[in-house]
Parts: sequence; structure tokens; C-alpha cells
Amino acid sequence: MIESLKGSHETVLYHDESSIKLYDNIQYEAYPRHWHTAVEIIMPTEGSYSLEYGGNQVVMQEQEILLICPGALHSIDACKGKRYIFQAEINAVAKLRSTDSLLTMIYPGLLVTPKNSPYTYDRIRQLMLEIVDECHQGDVFYDASVYGKVLEMMVQIRRGQAVKTSLLGANESKQKEYMEKFTEVCNYINDHCTEPLTLDEIAARAGFSKYHFTRLFKQFANTSFYKYLNQKRIEQAERLLINPQLSITEVSLASGFSSLSAFIRMFRLLKGCTPTEYRAMYNL
Repeated sequence: MIESLKGSHETVLYHDESSIKLYDNIQYEAYPRHWHTAVEIIMPTEGSYSLEYGGNQVVMQEQEILLICPGALHSIDACKGKRYIFQAEINAVAKLRSTDSLLTMIYPGLLVTPKNSPYTYDRIRQLMLEIVDECHQGDVFYDASVYGKVLEMMVQIRRGQAVKTSLLGANESKQKEYMEKFTEVCNYINDHCTEPLTLDEIAARAGFSKYHFTRLFKQFANTSFYKYLNQKRIEQAERLLINPQLSITEVSLASGFSSLSAFIRMFRLLKGCTPTEYRAMYNL
């Protein structure tokens, strides 16, 4: 399945000027730990499927669905059976404010099963099957239709998370208030991630104590405040590393890190390589 791998970075080779790819995968082969700029969605149709993403080891069963976010390290064991593996570049639609936040909240990925997502699993599975049909038929405008279904799938996944956590058992009115408030918080972090933000500052801005904010943010974003912040800073660093005129130290400071060592450590943790190695992958 992997056609072009340099270090841990896979370049997905699309065909016919498309940015969408579907594998009817039956190969019994292992895929080493890697990442790519595409979103990846996997659904076994025969047999189980063992893989790792973002440090999470899972064994997928038939009809379960895993969405792996762009940039997330993952590996796949050699498994017998059949599965759909779908990949799509998400950069264009990721520019949408809500899509950017959705991807960060889901990062590094999320496994959807009937048990852990009882309210949204059926719709997410239906969307996956519709994506498969669209890719097989390849009718005019199929790519636009597919991207619409991918976006709806991410929204359904996020809504399923919100239903599951129920934001500390708050009533419906309070949950809506929390959802709106923490959406604003995440948008603020997205816009100001290169600044020296602190937990105390953001908690006060949201109108909560640090302790209460920490619990609510974890439930809303499915990650801690500092993990969310560092993910946004590394995304900024990826964009800056494209510019060969900027030194690694300049990229580090411009991405909001207080020290070069902290930047390199976090970059390696999230990307599986150093900033210098990342830059070299693009021959810059």
C-alpha cells in the first residue's frame, strides 16, 4: 500500500489529478510506523485488523471504523482478511475554522464502534459505505461528494464524543452553553497558539477555576489543554519549516516554544522525526 516512504513520511500518490484514494485492501503485509498529510479512514470487512496510532494499540473488528488524523504516526500489522483504506488530502477544507478544531480534537484519531458510539455509529458506517460507492463509481463531481461525507463523518464523530462525555452530566441547556464556550476557547487557542498562553490565563478567560476548566476542557476536546496547545504549535512549525530561509531556532520561537530543546522534543514526539529531518523530507 505504501508507494513512497521517506523516513517516516509517506507521500500518498494519487491518480488522475485527484486528492482521494481508496484501497480495497487484501494484502498480507505490515506497514511500518509512518505519517502523511492525508486523513485516513479504515474499515475491516472480513477479519480483524491490528494496528497502532498515536501510541494506541487496537485490534479492529469487522465493520468498525478508525479515522486517523493528518500527521498522526501509525503502523499496521500484517493481517489476513479484507478492509477498506481510504485516504484524502484535507488541507483545503482544513482551512475552515471548524474543521481545524475538529481535527485537533480528534487527534491522533478515533476508533468508532457500535459499543463506544451507539448514537452515531450507524450514520458513520453509512457514510463510509457511501464514500466507497462514490469512489468506485467515479461519477462527475464525486470528489466534492466524498469530501462532504468526510466532513460529516468528522462532525458525527465529534458529536458522538460530546454525547458520550455529557460534559460532567450538565443539563441540555448547560451543555449547549459549555459547547459554545469551549468552541470559542479552542478557536482562541488556534489563533494565539504562538503566544505564551498559560492554563491559568485561558481558564480565567473562560470564566472557570483552573481545576474546573481542566476537567471540562478534557471532556470537550478529548485531550488536555497543553497537549492541544502543543499540537497547534507543531502544526504552525510544519508550515514555517517549508521556508528554507528560517533557521530551526527561528521556527521554534515563531511557533511559540520557549526553548529549542523543548521544540525538538515535542516535534519528535508528535512527528517521529526532528524538525531538520522533516525539512529534509521535502528537499528544501
